[in-house]
Amino acid sequence: MFIRGSKLAAALSFLMAVSGCTVVKKTGDALFGPGITDAQLTPRVSTYRDLVNLPQPKGKILAAVYNFRDQTGQYKPAPASSFSTAVTQGAASMLMNVLSESGWFIPLEREGLQNLLTERKIIRAALAKPDAPENNIMLPSLIAANVLLEGGVVAYDTNLRTGGAGARYFGIGADEQYRVDQVTVNLRAIDIRSGQVLHTVLTSKTIYSKAISADVFRYVKFKRLLEIELGTTTNEPAQMAMLSAMESAVIHLISQGIVNNSWALQNPEDINNPVLQYYLNENAVIL
Repeated sequence: MFIRGSKLAAALSFLMAVSGCTVVKKTGDALFGPGITDAQLTPRVSTYRDLVNLPQPKGKILAAVYNFRDQTGQYKPAPASSFSTAVTQGAASMLMNVLSESGWFIPLEREGLQNLLTERKIIRAALAKPDAPENNIMLPSLIAANVLLEGGVVAYDTNLRTGGAGARYFGIGADEQYRVDQVTVNLRAIDIRSGQVLHTVLTSKTIYSKAISADVFRYVKFKRLLEIELGTTTNEPAQMAMLSAMESAVIHLISQGIVNNSWALQNPEDINNPVLQYYLNENAVIL
């Protein structure tokens, strides 16, 4: 990449023009990078397709989730901070969505139970007034759960694998680096009446990050230095990896319950469903 005379001037003019364009261009029309995108539903991965393709249950399970805590104690490594955690603190809300999407559970609101009870008190106070309409229907009691789902994010390991490759020749170089982290979640189903832990599952999902860069650093003429840098970084969102691990955990929990007769399929022949068989075989391989 050797530039002489007028070609060097033309290249510098191009770079200056590009720099000027990036100032006046709209943010959504960025020269490099994807720019601004519209709001959309959260993207899901293959575990979500498995979740929604599960066979139908004989009856849906009333499930309560009080909390799904971050038990890792991990904070973001960069920038170093004791306030920003490595994983999301909204795991319980994510789990409620996964349970609902599975078609096997009817999730009951328990995380915001105090708010729910307050609203019910307001309704009861209105019904107790002497001028309340006679046709007002009494407030029914809350539905009790069949199972209690407990667990949390139990591990977040960084730099499980790191590596890269690069080369430089005559002031022109390029390199690629990657890093693999891992998040692990635990999910267990507990019998409300006895307190017995019916099933417990541990699932892990890797988080992949990659950086690619290229640069040119060389003198093209006496006291004339050409320097160009390009690069891109891709980081898999930690919350997406955790959501996928939860989806996998719920599928494993359902498959374990079917095998151990904790719950049943609407059609017993659906035990041969490809999704169920895949997760049952995965568990058998680990054992």
